[in-house]
Amino acid sequence: MGSQHVIGVDLGTTGTKAALFDLEGRLVSQAYEETRLLRPRPGWVEQDPEEMYASVLRTIRACLEQAGVRGGDVAAVALVGQMAGITAVDAQWRPAIPYDSWLDTRCAPYMREMQRHQRRILELSGGYPSYTHGPKILWWKHQHPDVFARIDKFVMPAAYAAGRMAGLRGDAAFMDYTYLHFTCLSDNPNLQWSEELCDLFGVPMEKLPRIVKPWDIIGHVGPEAARETGLLEGIPIAAGAGDTTAGVLGAGLVDPGGVLDVAGTAAVCAIGVHDFRPDVEHGTLFTARTVNEDMWYALAYINGGGLNVRWFRDQCAPPPPPGRRAYDWLDELAAQVAPGSDGLLFLPHLGGRVCPNDPALQGLWLGFTWNHGTAHFYRAILEAVAYEYAYYLRVEQAQFPDLEFQEVRIVGGGAASPVWKQIKADVLGLPYVDLNRSEGSVLGAAIIAGRAVGAFDDVKAAARRFVHATARTEPRPDLHRAYQPLVERYVRLLEQAGSLFAAVGEGSRP
Repeated sequence: MGSQHVIGVDLGTTGTKAALFDLEGRLVSQAYEETRLLRPRPGWVEQDPEEMYASVLRTIRACLEQAGVRGGDVAAVALVGQMAGITAVDAQWRPAIPYDSWLDTRCAPYMREMQRHQRRILELSGGYPSYTHGPKILWWKHQHPDVFARIDKFVMPAAYAAGRMAGLRGDAAFMDYTYLHFTCLSDNPNLQWSEELCDLFGVPMEKLPRIVKPWDIIGHVGPEAARETGLLEGIPIAAGAGDTTAGVLGAGLVDPGGVLDVAGTAAVCAIGVHDFRPDVEHGTLFTARTVNEDMWYALAYINGGGLNVRWFRDQCAPPPPPGRRAYDWLDELAAQVAPGSDGLLFLPHLGGRVCPNDPALQGLWLGFTWNHGTAHFYRAILEAVAYEYAYYLRVEQAQFPDLEFQEVRIVGGGAASPVWKQIKADVLGLPYVDLNRSEGSVLGAAIIAGRAVGAFDDVKAAARRFVHATARTEPRPDLHRAYQPLVERYVRLLEQAGSLFAAVGEGSRP
């Protein structure tokens, strides 16, 4: 192959990241650009699809210029991005609506309507109604029928940007199969839209895009995108995948029993499993396709689990000593507190609980006294994420009693905290593994791009070749035993707090 590079781009919640790799998986260059979250009303969170697309163009150009690589030396491009929100295009591929973010809660009435049929939705799609595609589509249908009428196809934000690069029209709209668990409208095992669910909720199937594989070539770089990025016109563009799914691949989680902790804005726990077994009993886990066709993963997350750490740093913690990084200093304080934070428990669901869905649930500290200080409150935040993950693993063990968990691979900003990794390892009783790669989703996107043009024959083999462990944080058996009653206490608090918040309304939520 003459072209010796591939590009992966991730359209994230707070920014866009592009990365250029050679065909041995080595990172050549990368670029990042912050993007805006728009909050026009309480509970609404949007992004401008055109701003997101422009950030893709600029970060790709920055990668090429930084590396001194010609556009013709790139074999393919793949874009990945946010998974639970949705946008839409008209027949000319113009944005028909803003990007309705996964953080946006305006669709709650339609989420509750769909939850009346949750079991059937889970059986077919693998996911349950939350602030995801189905309820969001119903919100646009019923609240803005004039806008809904102009929509040609609903698409993902990464697909919107890829389609703009390729100069597509609405009839060529696509969604790759790694997003189907968030739709509430799919027959996921059979890779098709569910006529049953679409009829049930009155969603016209012609508004939904065609379903493709992540490495399917959906078009080629058009003249405008070539001019703005420096890429050569005609370079293939792969369909890509959801950012978490790309991160699973980019972390080398390609075998059942592996666990991935995406310690980012959301705290995501993904578990590799053998087959499609939706969590009908608990309604906690989304069962999703991985990029590779012979494995699934169970997904659950805390909406803003990592955001809580930044919130505490900015709003609650005193300034760090001169010359100290705030997070390093807070970690030192937390390390001085005994496991269990001297009886202090924290509920991390400041934006409502997603897994299982309980929008009334909010944040809560329980059991604090005059003896608790900054260190206790911060450690309690860290421990809460570990307790929540322990609950997720219990549910998955019930679904797959023969599944043996092996280790937890960690990516994201939280991977830089030794204290947090040790807490999670002790609570879960599993080793936490640092990786030689921190590129995560953009590496996964690049592997998909290479697979699209035959540079990589097998995505699993490429991930195994490029990603390996560099260090391990081992669980301490005595502390693992000590933490188990605290996990039970946390789960009981979750159960009781849900009814408490429901009884008093939604608290201070607008």
